[in-house]
Amino acid sequence: MSTIDVARSSTPLDVERIRRDFPILDQEVHGRPLVYLDSAASSQKPDAVIEAVDRYYRHDHANVHRGVHALSTRATDAYEEARQLVAGHIGAASASEVVFVRGTTEAINLVASSWGPAAVEEGDEILLTRMEHHSNLVPWQLLAERTGARLRFVDVTPEGELALDDYERLLGPRTRLVGVTHVSNTLGVVNPVARITELAHDAGALCLVDGAQGAPHLPLDVGELGCDFYALSGHKMCGPTGIGVLWGRAEILAGMPPYQGGGEMIASVELERSTWAEVPHKFEAGTPHISGAVGLGAAIRYLDGIGMERIRAHERELTAYALGRLDEVERVHVYGPREGRAGVISFQYGDIHAHDLATILDRRGIAIRAGHHCNQPLMEHLGVSATARASFYLYNTREEVDALVDGLLFASDLFGGVGEPPRD
Repeated sequence: MSTIDVARSSTPLDVERIRRDFPILDQEVHGRPLVYLDSAASSQKPDAVIEAVDRYYRHDHANVHRGVHALSTRATDAYEEARQLVAGHIGAASASEVVFVRGTTEAINLVASSWGPAAVEEGDEILLTRMEHHSNLVPWQLLAERTGARLRFVDVTPEGELALDDYERLLGPRTRLVGVTHVSNTLGVVNPVARITELAHDAGALCLVDGAQGAPHLPLDVGELGCDFYALSGHKMCGPTGIGVLWGRAEILAGMPPYQGGGEMIASVELERSTWAEVPHKFEAGTPHISGAVGLGAAIRYLDGIGMERIRAHERELTAYALGRLDEVERVHVYGPREGRAGVISFQYGDIHAHDLATILDRRGIAIRAGHHCNQPLMEHLGVSATARASFYLYNTREEVDALVDGLLFASDLFGGVGEPPRD
């Protein structure tokens, strides 16, 4: 079980105590202590989550909703309890607004495939941003191809923030949906989602938020954000892979047709026609990822026990420290704003390719991400093909930031110095 006191507190995190909850961190990689700086790609899992999934499979596993025996009842209760926990964590008005999916990608595809064809016509516009992850771009490209709609894109300022004046200019009477990331997985910028949603609604459009990087790191209340859809992935917030959530306003979800057909999502089936179950089950065809939901519920208990406000404060302090240390290293170029950002730092180090840099750091036990981060249009906008990316979570420390900086200096020595990086 977690060693964290569940009482909320404004006191700083006891990170060393938290780290003991994550067994994977207690290992060596290539003979060095693991420094895991890749949580934006996938976070590590605490004992509370591992034990919850293990306990479910050892004691409670059965299919949900359709059985009357004891194991099915326990499995159903655990699955639906996880839905309640998600609803509470994100500030949903009702657990019925929480649809379990495989992750953020499937959540956005669900909206594009179910809501989209009935709501978007030829000549309509879908307004996105240049910083969107491919998961919040490609589904809308597919919808535009099917319907004849037009995609438009909000620009990014030289500082790495959304150009809100450009956003207001692009909003118009044909805008049907605004899709925006809560937190950029490359630039680290936290977008003003409440304001973006307000302006979208003023224009008669809906707003979908990609919360893959927001939900793990920020206190979250979808009611306060005002958005119409919010998508998140469990594996980025200490939960299992293959489980995520689409939250949507009840009245919008009720009017959307099923995303997939099969068992569980039906009310009745005849040879020629079927009727649908109520939301959210209408969108959960087939046997769901029960253990994933159980693990996600345990992850939410864990995070809420620590307090999202405390996690956010820790990450802000650690990110500020990391930016300061990187400033000490000549020829490091960091992308994104300096202030108010989340714990994601994408950078280039002279003319060392990001993949080479990540390989060198890995030999020192340091795990970072390198590549385009599923942000190829943004990389083109920045004028680069790839960046290195260090990302932080509640279990990271200043000492790990120092290890990263030492690794960069080692890489420089290995290459006999570095040239100047490209500038955006």
